[in-house]
Amino acid sequence: MANRSREEAKEYVLKMAKEHDVKFIRLWFTDTLGILKSFAITVEELEGALEEGMGFDGSSIQGFARIDESDMVALPDPDTFQLLPWRPREHRAVARMFCDILKPGGEPFEGDPRYVLKKNLERAADLGYTYYVGPELEYFYFKKDEDSPNSYTTEVLDQGGYFDLTPRDAAVDMRKDTVLTLEEMGIGVEYSHHEVAPSQHEIDMRYTDALTMADNVMTYRLVVKEVALNHGVYATFMPKPIFGINGSGMHVHQSLFKGDNNAFFDAKDPYYLSQEARSYIAGLLKYAPEITAVCNQWVNSYKRLVPGYEAPVYLSWARRNRSDLIRVPEYRPGREKATRIEFRSPDPACNPYLTFSVMLAAGLEGIEKGYEPPAPVEENVYEMTKEEREEREIGTLPASLLEAILLTEKSEIVRKALGDHVFEAFIQNKKIEWNEYRSQVTEYELKKYLAIL
Repeated sequence: MANRSREEAKEYVLKMAKEHDVKFIRLWFTDTLGILKSFAITVEELEGALEEGMGFDGSSIQGFARIDESDMVALPDPDTFQLLPWRPREHRAVARMFCDILKPGGEPFEGDPRYVLKKNLERAADLGYTYYVGPELEYFYFKKDEDSPNSYTTEVLDQGGYFDLTPRDAAVDMRKDTVLTLEEMGIGVEYSHHEVAPSQHEIDMRYTDALTMADNVMTYRLVVKEVALNHGVYATFMPKPIFGINGSGMHVHQSLFKGDNNAFFDAKDPYYLSQEARSYIAGLLKYAPEITAVCNQWVNSYKRLVPGYEAPVYLSWARRNRSDLIRVPEYRPGREKATRIEFRSPDPACNPYLTFSVMLAAGLEGIEKGYEPPAPVEENVYEMTKEEREEREIGTLPASLLEAILLTEKSEIVRKALGDHVFEAFIQNKKIEWNEYRSQVTEYELKKYLAIL
């Protein structure tokens, strides 16, 4: 679809809307934090929207416009037109398109996360690269409190573990329905399985270019939640909803291609990694602490990033080892195109447009500056003593949102990747979140201190 001209794509959308008796089209975009926003237009407005976009007030959208620049235009991307399968079709269908956000004069709005990713992808294209990603988003299903529909519990649906085939229960059917819905919306799925923790699941989308994948991540999160609601439960991408068991991650497999050739592959290297791949790894390792606030943007994200629960906290890389921040999946002969690296710290509640942007920026910096990665660490980093890690110069990711913000705030590479508008809105927003969090009195404190102090 993406190879068509915009004119051809617009014609296709108008034809599809007519054929499927579409009445409403939802225009989707995200705010700075990656929360999906939407407003609906009727099919009568569709042609005009595709030509000129639809105006809306951006002043109330998180990190978007300042009061004096509140008028925005949402220009639908016709390549993203899809029918919404969970909407009834008997009485007029509903479709969606992702939008690029413009200023009233027609120029791109710097606060639009989709625009931020496009700018970073242009930088890669100028160097001859296409950026491919394959994120693995984990999530939990929990029971809803039937007596109080608006209150949420963390009561699990099963006690299954990694790859367990649990008896046919609601979760098996929900995963199946989710996969079918994603495929109906043009999103390829490779795997779906039970994850390590009780009631935790994962559905892996097929590797594709980063812009398509960021749109797909936004769609995936909504589909998972819609299907769960249809089954009378709810799904959450909160990184660490339950103390003492694994949190949910979003490991991101990534590679750079030059035309049809995987720029990360080298048949002569013991790891089958090219010099570009090694420099990309070195860039990611060097800048990982600075990009963490973007990849792990919530207070709760840092409850997941603790040693012992499969979440990587140490700055190391290796082939087999899953305690490392960056893992290189084993090469299989004849699968040069599958050569990739896996960055394991992001969580599924991030803004995918910004997360892909900062990972790419860090990797490209490594390539442009010719960085060399440290030696790979095949031992379990969690089992090393602090002294052993210091001796091997293995650093750590920030341990709290505050630590992460303070590192990101000083980061030239993140500012450059996000642009001033998003960078400043993001930092300001995260400082507000941290201040709100640190002034809370928690259940933990009441249990621990109330009676004894």
